[in-house]
Parts: sequence; C-alpha cells; structure tokens
Amino acid sequence: MNTPDIAQVKQFLLNLQEQICQQLAQADGQAGFEEDSWTREGGGGGRSRVLRNGAVFEQAGVNFSHVHGDQMPASATAHRPELAGRSFEAMGVSLVIHPENPYVPTSHANVRFFIAQKPGTTPVWWFGGGFDMTPYYGFVEDAVHWHQTAADLCQPFGEDVYARYKKWCDDYFFLRHRNEQRGIGGLFFDDLNTPDFDYCFRFTQAVGEGFLKAYLPVVARRKNLPWGERERHFQLYRRGRYVEFNLVWDRGTLFGLQTGGRTESILMSMPPLARWEYDYQPEPGSPEEALYRDFLPVKAWI
Repeated sequence: MNTPDIAQVKQFLLNLQEQICQQLAQADGQAGFEEDSWTREGGGGGRSRVLRNGAVFEQAGVNFSHVHGDQMPASATAHRPELAGRSFEAMGVSLVIHPENPYVPTSHANVRFFIAQKPGTTPVWWFGGGFDMTPYYGFVEDAVHWHQTAADLCQPFGEDVYARYKKWCDDYFFLRHRNEQRGIGGLFFDDLNTPDFDYCFRFTQAVGEGFLKAYLPVVARRKNLPWGERERHFQLYRRGRYVEFNLVWDRGTLFGLQTGGRTESILMSMPPLARWEYDYQPEPGSPEEALYRDFLPVKAWI
C-alpha cells in the first residue's frame, strides 16, 4: 500500500504515547504524568505529558502533537525547496527523559509523519524518527545492549538499515561548535517514503515500540547505584551540552517554534537543572575522563 493512512498513523502515535507513559511511570514507581492538552492557533494541537520529581526520573516528558497549516515552515523547506507553498500536516510523539541518578543516562526518542499537499499534485509524505542515549558515566554493557536492540529491530527491514541509520544518528547528534558527540547515538532516519507506505509505517512502529526495550533495562541496572555531589556536578555540566544541541542544532525544535507550536511543549526537552563551567577539563584517569575517551567518540558497539 502506498496511499498514506493518516488516521492509522495518528492512532498509533496516540497509543504509543499512552504505552510509554504507563511503562515509565511503572519504572519510576512514585510519580505519575500530568497532562496538558493544547490547541494551535494556526491549526491542530496536541497533548503534553510530564512526570516530575519522581523516584527515578527527575523529569520525563512525552508529547503528542498533530499540527497543520497552509504553508510549510522554512525549517522544513530548507532541504526540500519543492515543498514551498504546500499545505502540510505533521504529527508525532517526542520524548526526553532526564533521570536524577547520574549513572542513569538521559534518553530521547521520537517518531513523526509529515504530509505536504497541493491541489492537482501527488501528496508528498515521509516518516522520520529514532532514538539516542546520552550517558554521563558510561558502561560498555549498556552501550552494547542499546545498539544491539536497535540493530535487532532494524534487521527485518534490510541488512544495511541499522548501519545506515546508526551513522545518520552519529552525524546528526554532533555538536559542531564543540567537535563532540552528544552521546553514544542510536538510530536516526528522516524523509523515509520508499518502497511504500506500509514498509515505512511498519519500520516507524518498530522504532517507536523498540525504544523502551532498549532503555528500561539500562534504567533497571543503574537506578540504585549510589552517587554523590561529584557525580551530580558532572551530570549537570554535561546536561548543558544537551541544552546547547537542542537550541543550536536540533531541527525539530526549530520546526516546532517556526510552526507556532506550544513553546512549553517544545522546550520540555530541556533538563530541569543544568550548569556551565568555563574550560572544564576532566581529571586524568577519572570516570569523567572515561566518558570523553571511551564513549563519546563514534565507534561500532556491536
């Protein structure tokens, strides 16, 4: 099937948000999600869910949005100029999880669908998404599990899919002004519209449903490790890198702001606390230096 079924995609996304919130709240064991429903003046809206000050998660946000408008925003047409002047619909689920324990990584995932239309022409549509993990203290076991889960979900869709989307993730989540990766990567894909709608939708579903399979075992292994002021200090410093990427380089943040999306929901990805320090250098031989030496440089984990 190559005719996009917008209603089917929307229902999947709503169900995915529900499932992820349920499982994250269960993993936290203390806090639940608060929900804000919102409408966009230019068309559409969404529902934002945020968990705060939990036993495990300092903040976790899981957003669903479905917006539409008469003109594609500049962020979407910059690399697809042929879409200028078309009406559009965009929908997706996006989430960012900031745990309290510095040994539990921050993580991000999203899956999304775009369709741009113009009378008398064939609709242009595509899927995008992925997931990535940002540890503060690295563990090889966690990195291998994360990437093996990603590779396993990609395998039914082609032998080269994991390698291609892992590289895209490494290339995308790169802070050019720091010459540094944001984390250990994962999967990233965009503009997916071949060979047909059914294949693309099934792959997007696999990514969305695979995220917690990759992340929750890492949370379970690390959430009870003892930590102190040193680890917290480093975690907050590294969270600053997360902020830098999202505000300087992230296309999704730019798209949301340019389409008049709800600012609170768009910037939900920001950590509740972060810090910056001038010319910080990790102590030689320290666990903090190990993050820079052994985990941030791009490598094949499996």
